[in-house]
Amino acid sequence: MSKTRWILNDWRFKACDEQDWLKADVPGCVHTDLLANGKIPDPFYGTNEKEVQWIDKQDWEYESRFDLPYELLSLPRLELVFSGLDTYADVSVNGQTLLSADNMFRTWKADVKPLLKQGANTVHIRFRSPVQEDLPKLDTLGYALPASNDQSEVGGLGERKVSIFARKAPYHYGWDWGPRFVTSGIWRDVWIEGWEEYRIQDLFIEQMNVSAAEARLKAVAEIEAEAEGTRMIRLCTGDFVWEQEVELIHGINRVELPVTIPSPKLWWCRGMGEANLYEFRADLLNAEKVIASKSVQTGLRSVRLIREKDEAGSSFYVELNGVPVFAKGANHIPNDSFITEVTEERYRHEIATAAASNMNMLRVWGGGIYEQDIFYRLCDEHGIMVWQDFMFACSMYPGDEAFLNNVRAEAEENVKRLRNHPSIVLWCGNNEIDTAWSHYNEHGGWGWKQQYTPDIREKLWSDYEKIFHAILPDAVAAFAPGMPYWPSSPMFDLTGDVRQHATNDSAAGDIHYWGVWHNEEPFEHYNVYVGRFMSEYGFQSFPEYKSVRHYAEESDLQLESPVMLAHQKNGHGNRLIKQYMDKYMHEPKDFPSFLYMSQVLQAEAMKMAIEAHRRRKPYCMGTLYWQMNDCWPVASWAGMDYFGRWKALQYTAKNSFRDMALSIDGTREGEVGFYVISDVLQPVSGTVHIQVMDMEGTVLKDMREPFAMEQNTSAKVVTSAVEELLQGRSGQDTFVLAQLEIADEIMDTKLHYFVSMKELALEAPDIEIREAEGSGGTAFELRSRKLAKQVWISGDAEGFFSDNFFDLVPGVTRTVQFFGRAKDDAALMPAVPGALSVRSMTDFIRNS
Repeated sequence: MSKTRWILNDWRFKACDEQDWLKADVPGCVHTDLLANGKIPDPFYGTNEKEVQWIDKQDWEYESRFDLPYELLSLPRLELVFSGLDTYADVSVNGQTLLSADNMFRTWKADVKPLLKQGANTVHIRFRSPVQEDLPKLDTLGYALPASNDQSEVGGLGERKVSIFARKAPYHYGWDWGPRFVTSGIWRDVWIEGWEEYRIQDLFIEQMNVSAAEARLKAVAEIEAEAEGTRMIRLCTGDFVWEQEVELIHGINRVELPVTIPSPKLWWCRGMGEANLYEFRADLLNAEKVIASKSVQTGLRSVRLIREKDEAGSSFYVELNGVPVFAKGANHIPNDSFITEVTEERYRHEIATAAASNMNMLRVWGGGIYEQDIFYRLCDEHGIMVWQDFMFACSMYPGDEAFLNNVRAEAEENVKRLRNHPSIVLWCGNNEIDTAWSHYNEHGGWGWKQQYTPDIREKLWSDYEKIFHAILPDAVAAFAPGMPYWPSSPMFDLTGDVRQHATNDSAAGDIHYWGVWHNEEPFEHYNVYVGRFMSEYGFQSFPEYKSVRHYAEESDLQLESPVMLAHQKNGHGNRLIKQYMDKYMHEPKDFPSFLYMSQVLQAEAMKMAIEAHRRRKPYCMGTLYWQMNDCWPVASWAGMDYFGRWKALQYTAKNSFRDMALSIDGTREGEVGFYVISDVLQPVSGTVHIQVMDMEGTVLKDMREPFAMEQNTSAKVVTSAVEELLQGRSGQDTFVLAQLEIADEIMDTKLHYFVSMKELALEAPDIEIREAEGSGGTAFELRSRKLAKQVWISGDAEGFFSDNFFDLVPGVTRTVQFFGRAKDDAALMPAVPGALSVRSMTDFIRNS
């Protein structure tokens, strides 16, 4: 074969003004290398974040020395490739300048053949401080650009926010859930690539028209040739083979090969079918000898973003293979402040969690990174659709020619890198900038534009439009033809007038609803503000006690302690959690109980929101809560904490996202509505079994209501008056048990209460737990004497239960199974959880 790759290892690093070199890990960054060498304290512990802010003000250098094998050195073409340099970097080889980098999200490469020699070689990289590099740009501009989440004050810069100038992960500068660690380093692999005559640089399987009957594709190969002449290109997948003669010229050749596959196995998202994948291999041949090769994996599917006018406004949903899909999932942020700390196992755990939680979509949010390849591969395999933001969030950006050209190259590379992944169903320009600026609404937005003169306002908006209405959509259209693009989230539509900017009651586009939380509105407003696609909303909680103790001592376990405040990045977060808890829940007896209560509170809020959105199907066709995960141990909106431990929210999401779900709406005065929600693609019929019980499980009323409904929709199947259900009893000691039964199988079970959790007359439930026979210690049966609210099972092992934080109905046996964390590509396997603890709400209430 013509191509050889030599990975550069054995790196060392130091501050540029110091003499002593230290061992470095590549991929990695300055912060993790300093920590590994014992030079800084754990940045995540206590209040240590503020102790390491000096790092980003210094220049750092990395160096690798190596002997290149003769067989590689003898090849006519040698290229040094950096797949990720963070961010401002000057590279030299054997003392000779090779390249300068200024974008974390781009690959940097250059011809290195003339600079390499037999024997010892040295690659040296000087990383210029991103802070010192960009402060002069702020001075030159003459005015600040909005960057709401840039925690410049934490970094000792006061109000001087410089994150907008760097094409670097925005969250590195801090966010309202993340710390400020402005990293530098080599964050993806480095290698020397040697080749001769030919190499296939890129292979794109463009999906022209895909249906169950036929897939019409176009294989587009990018071939770099040193020699001219007629060659043969062969494409194969499974038993299918296509060949075509190609005339190659010196340089880059774009070769297209039409491909048709009859009766293809389509790629479906989770819950709608199999996530079938095809491996395509392109070989370049000279007289039947393979002289270059490239393989890619993709799934065959058609995808459209449907925005059609209707009687209410305009729809907003993903259509997959001709079928409308209700998107169920969450917003994904980077799994670590230090990206290279995210192992493949951590990615597997996150995507396995999403699939196990009945999700079918994750939104890769625009303040992080274009994720690593394994993230998308796992989404492909698990049938998790991806809403992919470009990396712009909550800021206005420069519009100078150099910045725009940098963005253009970044967009082209990342669209090309990711375009074969069937999981990606939408590209979005940015997070929240259109709504934050609200150009066409003088009194709208976040108060940004009012800080500027009319001339500067117009310039900033013009610069915005160049990026998000021209450069980015042009890149998607050119390099991923047919892929939907949405300029900003949230947005009503690209109207060019006041209607453009999304509001909570928009009847088109997507909505970020933050009335609950930021505006301190009651949970019940989740039932009021339901849009066509709910792409953000959320409520905070703390991690569990075991996770909190990773960053705090017992003496720190107070809501307003310096450590607790350091690990709460939302200014009013701890106060808001307590304020909502006082409204809806009993008073916790101590701080560990407060942690538990905060998770239950968060889960109750998100249950209300998710089910309100799903009940409004097909008016509403998407619900993505904020947020899936954490980048450090912190109180946040995440459903799964930094250590991968499922919070109560994650279990609630799993139950509320069921493909066939029962939802109970008690928000209408004097009545209770029972809804059946179906994401399956055939009509369904069955029975809703409704029982009214007291706290000891005595059945006070029993009724069965048959129903029949169309496919892929939501329907209210029963309405009952509260008086009829209670029959004169108090709502404090009465509840409803409802079960969705289809073909003699219980598809879902939901409980409904007539009063808030705070008002329930709870007593110690006396829970019994025993190992399920034949389970090998991986499954357990639970029973209680009285209603047990929010039963929490915890063990020593890392993983999650099939259910947790559930209400245990007296006299009804509940069986749960434990699953260990996914160690490889195999399916989740039952595991032994270790020593078990079983508690419920009454164990955490003061004076219970």
